Amino acid sequence: MERKQGFFSALKDEVIRGLSPVRSRRRPKLLTDGSLTGETLAPLYEGPDQDGSELGESKRAGSGIGLWMKGQLSRAPSVGAKYRSDLRLLLGVMGAPLAPVHVSSVDPFPHLCIKDTPIETSSAQYILQQYTAASGGQKLQNSIKNAYAMGKVKMVASELETASRVVKHKHVVGAADTGGFVLWQMNPDMWYVELAVGGSKVQAGCNGNLVWRHTPWLGSRTAKGPVRPLRRALQGLDPRTTASMFTDAKCVGEKKINGEDCFILKLTADPQTLKARSEGPAEIIRHVLFGYFSQKTGLIVHMEDSHLTRIQATGTDAVYWETTINSSMDDYRSVEGVMIAHSGHSVVTLFRFGEMAMSHTKTRMEEAWTIEEVAFNVPGLSIDCFIPPADLKSAPFSETSDFPGGERGKSGLVVAGHRAKVAALG
Repeated sequence: MERKQGFFSALKDEVIRGLSPVRSRRRPKLLTDGSLTGETLAPLYEGPDQDGSELGESKRAGSGIGLWMKGQLSRAPSVGAKYRSDLRLLLGVMGAPLAPVHVSSVDPFPHLCIKDTPIETSSAQYILQQYTAASGGQKLQNSIKNAYAMGKVKMVASELETASRVVKHKHVVGAADTGGFVLWQMNPDMWYVELAVGGSKVQAGCNGNLVWRHTPWLGSRTAKGPVRPLRRALQGLDPRTTASMFTDAKCVGEKKINGEDCFILKLTADPQTLKARSEGPAEIIRHVLFGYFSQKTGLIVHMEDSHLTRIQATGTDAVYWETTINSSMDDYRSVEGVMIAHSGHSVVTLFRFGEMAMSHTKTRMEEAWTIEEVAFNVPGLSIDCFIPPADLKSAPFSETSDFPGGERGKSGLVVAGHRAKVAALG
């Protein structure tokens, strides 16, 4: 994709003037040893809470990209409680999900080894080597120190299924919430994403040591467990991180995706990572990621990940949440020699079961996205752009803070409140 001269002029000016990701966050104080001080972030639960707090407004303003994002945020949100609930669910689950395991952009890529290596493992290594070559080559990817992407999205909660009925949203395209996102990345292991949809905004980031997320209705929270990449970056935007993510995967077969023959790589999160990501009454039982690599082009064209969480509050029956995200990546184009997917579509299914046999619910959500701009090695981008927010919660996050007053003892609301955990813990 050709870059626009005007865009880069504006982008360079914005970075120089400080309108990079750090602009919307006050910088915390630094100790003499260089470490951060200030408030401690509370645990992150990605998803909607159960109160009726209003949505906040953007703190960022600027020219070029900043003005475009500000335009997305200027849309007045609906005053309907149903709309706010749907929007929070969409943003909480689809806004900034994380990859299953920790990988580092500075880790060396393993060499293909056949001797004393199971065929499933050596086959996966060979497929990843082909993917790296098809994406632009390891030498070119190693030369990238930072990256930027801007895109547009459409989100909709398309279907709700219960034990007694199925409710489908009619005219899904017209009912979709539209918006956009910006994504910044920098070695090693730093990233920041800002997504604005339907008059609200989700921000998330990683400074290399911790992952955090901010929403207008929950404030700033940290993610449990090891530092992990943003899943959105794996959707055809970051070939190096994608290849690193599947380094320990196994080739489990072949499948035709949209008429294209693909190899299937399977990655399973290890027990130690699952335990570190579990919190309180929410226990992550498994998290599996499948990557589908085209046999024709070598590129990743489909990705599916599924995680299962068990929630059992004191004095209640266990409830299970299974979250499945299927993403298809299309329209690959070369950007400075790197193959980038410029469009895609995700379908998310939240399946809740347990308690009683006839109490299950299934929610289906969809997102379509297009990539408008991509840039590598942006001048002026620094580590300061990835400092966590200064307006952090000083008190530990309460397990009951998501529940309405007077109803915290009801097990149904306890489970509903933990919906916020399910997306992030997975």
